[in-house]
Amino acid sequence: MPFMPSFLDPQHLISTFGLIGILAIVFAESGLLIGFFLPGDSLLFTTGLLVADGTYLHQPLWLICLLVSVAAVLGDQTGYLFGRRFGPALFRRPDSRLFKQENLTRARNFFDRYGARSIVLARFVPIVRTFTPIVAGASRMRYRTFLSYNVLGGSLWACGVTILGYFLGQVAFVRSNIELILIGIVLVSVVPVAVEVLRARRRSQAGQH
Repeated sequence: MPFMPSFLDPQHLISTFGLIGILAIVFAESGLLIGFFLPGDSLLFTTGLLVADGTYLHQPLWLICLLVSVAAVLGDQTGYLFGRRFGPALFRRPDSRLFKQENLTRARNFFDRYGARSIVLARFVPIVRTFTPIVAGASRMRYRTFLSYNVLGGSLWACGVTILGYFLGQVAFVRSNIELILIGIVLVSVVPVAVEVLRARRRSQAGQH
């Protein structure tokens, strides 16, 4: 896909690293600080599409959905444990090239607004998806509660987006316009984040008057 750098192009990543690469990216994007910029939704959609097409991926759909779900859940578990161990220091950490406090603050606001449900809802919001389990750990959310919502959210997201790509990938229009479809997925994924940023700016401006 010419509009993306190769390290963010889902089809390039899958053709180069295969199923192992998909699982590693899903794991990192689900709960590691360095994973927030990685493609999540578009990667899973493309995975389903390529399974339907028989290109690069030859494992059955059910197996890929199972493995991706496990990778997503384990990623969130890692983020939770990291937040539980290093949470206070993390919130005091200054900005760097890869780490922005605004991302953590956004996830914390999301968590405060939706409580335990945020673990499920955040799965479908890029960037917030990466930082919410860390905030949950730092906030000392009860582990059993986190685990239950994590398994539910991780499975819904991993299976839902992959299966959507699988079935839509068999539609001629989608296969002929895959680049436009992926651009649309990226834009739709960014909308919730953009809305939240605009709301935060309005609240900040309102507070200054």
